[in-house]
Amino acid sequence: MDADPYVAFVAGQDPARACLLLDDGTAWTYGDLRHRADALAGALHACGVRAGDRVVVQVDKSADAIALYAACLRSGAVFVPLNTAYTPAEVAGFVADARPTLFVGRPGTIAPPGVPVETLGTRGDGTLTGLAGADPTGPARRSGDDWAAMLFTSGTTGRSKGAMLSCTNLVSNARALVRAWRFEPDDVLVHVLPVFHVHGLFVALHCALAVGASIRLHERFEPDAVVSDLPRSTVLMGVPTNYHRLLAHPGLDADVCRGMRLFTSGSAPLPAHEHEAFAARTGHRIVERYGMTETMILTSNPYDGDRVAGTVGFALDGIEVQVADDDGRRVPAGATGTVEVRGPNVFLGYWGRPEATAAATRDDGFFVTGDVGSMDEHGRLTLAGRASDLIISGGYNVYPKEVELVLDQVPGVDESAVIGLPDPDLGEVVVAVLVADGPLDEAAVLEACAGLARFKRPRRLLVVDELPRNAMGKVQKAVLRQQLG
Repeated sequence: MDADPYVAFVAGQDPARACLLLDDGTAWTYGDLRHRADALAGALHACGVRAGDRVVVQVDKSADAIALYAACLRSGAVFVPLNTAYTPAEVAGFVADARPTLFVGRPGTIAPPGVPVETLGTRGDGTLTGLAGADPTGPARRSGDDWAAMLFTSGTTGRSKGAMLSCTNLVSNARALVRAWRFEPDDVLVHVLPVFHVHGLFVALHCALAVGASIRLHERFEPDAVVSDLPRSTVLMGVPTNYHRLLAHPGLDADVCRGMRLFTSGSAPLPAHEHEAFAARTGHRIVERYGMTETMILTSNPYDGDRVAGTVGFALDGIEVQVADDDGRRVPAGATGTVEVRGPNVFLGYWGRPEATAAATRDDGFFVTGDVGSMDEHGRLTLAGRASDLIISGGYNVYPKEVELVLDQVPGVDESAVIGLPDPDLGEVVVAVLVADGPLDEAAVLEACAGLARFKRPRRLLVVDELPRNAMGKVQKAVLRQQLG
């Protein structure tokens, strides 16, 4: 596989092979994808985008959206996708941080200040300047250390961090996953994930593109459509919420899954009882794996061998994973510590945040994930929880501090603590625990949260007399989860 991601994922494939199979019954070949990427690369060039420039993108999932990503790879631009649920105010903050040359949004998008804006629709109705033109400079040849993409993550402080991913990060991780999960050109992937984060963009998409496989591209997850596609497909990648909803579908059984060879789950823990229920219904045991924005996928349960519910398997080829103490020393097998990783999958660092990069990186090159787990004597990793208070709802990350900063500005709210509580559908839901100085206007609280993306907004508001604290005055969110869960 070529180290240049554009060659590895698009230009290096047979142009006659079916690539994107769309909901409306039409299909793009790899040649079609390359042709569209070439046109969009010309459009980017006409908009002033050059190699190394950042292009912030907030568009709906579509074949054109994937072509725009390929166009950025072709042009040498840095692709910066944003969640389509982010509000204009949130987008403006990301744009101010990324300092892009261009912002690409949906038709009718509210333009963020201070940056040129173009639009791209979902049915070929893109309006990028010079859409039909060719890139006069030709494809940008990429080297392994070149910056290819940036995805925003965040910590409990609420300040966003842009994780910079290199060409080597993208291509090496795709190569490792292709080997681990046995991808072949004849595979057909049911793609139901968003393409603005690692799981849908770099894991699902790259695995298929890297071998010239076909992709059934769903704009969103709809159980009826997915069950209908399973008999004509071989692979499905999803989040636990997807599998919960599939298990509720009466048409899911071993017969419709007869041609499937692989189901994977990630982005949040898959409940063990649903893992077993899926195996009983379909005859397939879901492969759970572990990854994050800064590292992409680092471990996976095996393709051959025991897929143990509740574990995330073994380190991928070429990647070192260890469980360590606070000083970076490996702990004994079975002991709990912080998960650390070293390898070609580990990101370049945080954009404009050298201190954050240094704080998360050991002198020996290990990246400190902040997740807590244990590893058995065979190298199988089990996650025990998160060192931070990250909430994962429906596969989306919610950082409590960001929500708390909004809640604390509401008149009548003395202080707040945002936690995640178990939910059978979404995995976790956002719950706001509030201390008020009198009767609380819940409508005002909900109105204040309207400026947040929908998945971040609290589903429940609970008023308490005081928040539990330790001897140092820190709010004990684990106690709150235990009390309220």
